[in-house]
Amino acid sequence: MVTCAIDLGKFHSVCCFYDQQTQTHNFQTIATKRSHIEHLLDSRPDVDLIVMEACGPSSWIHDICKERQLKTLVCSTNEEAWSWKATKRKTDRDDARRLAEMSLMKRLVPVHVPQPNVREQRAFIKYRKSVDQDINRLKNSIRSIFANRGIEIDTGERAWNTGRKHINSFRKPIGDCTRDELWRGQLDMQLARLDDLTEKLESLEAKLDAFAAEHPDIVRLMSMPGLGRKTAEALVAAIDNPHRFKNARHLSSYLGLVPKQYQSGQMDRHGRISKRGSKLLRSLLLQCAWTSLRYNRWSKKTFDRITGGSKTRRKKAGIALARKIAVIAWAMMRDQTTWDASKLLSAEEAKDNGKMKVKRKLPKPPGPVHCEESSRASHRRSQLTTKPKRQTRTGNHRTKTVQQE
Repeated sequence: MVTCAIDLGKFHSVCCFYDQQTQTHNFQTIATKRSHIEHLLDSRPDVDLIVMEACGPSSWIHDICKERQLKTLVCSTNEEAWSWKATKRKTDRDDARRLAEMSLMKRLVPVHVPQPNVREQRAFIKYRKSVDQDINRLKNSIRSIFANRGIEIDTGERAWNTGRKHINSFRKPIGDCTRDELWRGQLDMQLARLDDLTEKLESLEAKLDAFAAEHPDIVRLMSMPGLGRKTAEALVAAIDNPHRFKNARHLSSYLGLVPKQYQSGQMDRHGRISKRGSKLLRSLLLQCAWTSLRYNRWSKKTFDRITGGSKTRRKKAGIALARKIAVIAWAMMRDQTTWDASKLLSAEEAKDNGKMKVKRKLPKPPGPVHCEESSRASHRRSQLTTKPKRQTRTGNHRTKTVQQE
């Protein structure tokens, strides 16, 4: 039995061919390219096992080995077996040889390699988040242009809807700007980039909407009150196959939502959450937990039970609620069932499938596009003119309020 352990690199990779019977090994350095990997597998038909660490190239190398029906082991580098602090020399050849030896001793922890379509979905969701962040950076930079020159624009989303006309009045092509008007040309280029990214984000959202409507698991998870499309599609892409998790704690550990533990004798310390796994999914789950407090009666009841009326436990309760939402979503995918509030709440609380009636405020009128005085300043001025000022007198007599003329 010959094991091929590959220490993958960005440009070059080192392969260690370890023969288990003779306990001998030899090395070969190849380029990290598809043609070189295929030539390596063709030239060594005696290889029975391919071992590599989990990184970027490991996904497409795993696909090549799977097409050739070759056994492949993609292992995690976050385990204790990879802690080589006492070693005096660390080279690519040493890493490949240790990788082969640990695979024979069965000390490596394999990781799940998703299908190509699932990998594309994960990359697409991550790219959507990056485009959204770029849009926010552009909006902040445009606001800084006006703030550095003392020009007032509308606040919030109103600046990019009804207030966009006022912002566009200051833009000017860079070729027509004088030395004192270069900021107008910068504003014109920033607004052009903003419009382009906004159009691309709309096309991305349309593509994800169409995919969510066709995927049964995403539609199934969206039946939970307070869980929207973005969180549902991120959960489905991260979990992929729900049967690969043994229990709820295994899933929570995979998402990085379990506390760190240090135990020695009678001492047992539990620290902060491990934060392993997808950072984007954890942030989406936490936002979903805060939002579900308004829509889901079970979420509100669970949150109140964990906090116990204490304001200092609200953040811990939010993380705990996010973990519970992820576990319930995993169980719904595993059992192929939709949201059923009667399993978690009493008959009276489970009315309307646990949905809470949200009292929405009436929308504010659009008003003018821009005014010289901001809405907050005008509100304060109106309060000062309608309500009399109060002056408090103190002394031996009881404190009383006098109206100022």
